[in-house]
Amino acid sequence: MDDTTPPAVGDDAPGFSAPVADGDGIVERDLESYSGETPTVLAFFPAAFSGTCTAELCTFRDRLGPLASESATVFGISTDLPWALAEFREAESLPFPLVADNDGAICADYGVRTRYERLGIDGVARRSVFVLDADGAVTYRWLADDPGTEPDYEAVEGAIRDAAGD
Repeated sequence: MDDTTPPAVGDDAPGFSAPVADGDGIVERDLESYSGETPTVLAFFPAAFSGTCTAELCTFRDRLGPLASESATVFGISTDLPWALAEFREAESLPFPLVADNDGAICADYGVRTRYERLGIDGVARRSVFVLDADGAVTYRWLADDPGTEPDYEAVEGAIRDAAGD
């Protein structure tokens, strides 16, 4: 169940404001407050503490952590509650913020709100990755066809470098 079509490469990315679990605890922040001179990675994932999501975000921690500190801003986004995301962030030592899209509005705006019928779950994030340039335009988009599929991390790293002009 997609509410909209995901933004394509070249489109302006939708902005948002939501509870964010980051180094300051849980605070309401908007995407623009993190934007700056570097690209932004938005990694949508279905559920904190699940196997594939933990593997994905830990891989982002290990592979993109160095990039995130100097070349990009990384966000994990799910429909989990902010307190669950804060626990997940701490348990997995994730250095980047996790955005709580409790009502699914961000997922809907990005066209990645989905339903897992076999599990009876509706309105969660479809695993997907968007890379935005410093101006907020989408420069890379990946959408999983299966919730157990992880992104091509080399392609994400390359998209970050391309968006940064490296």
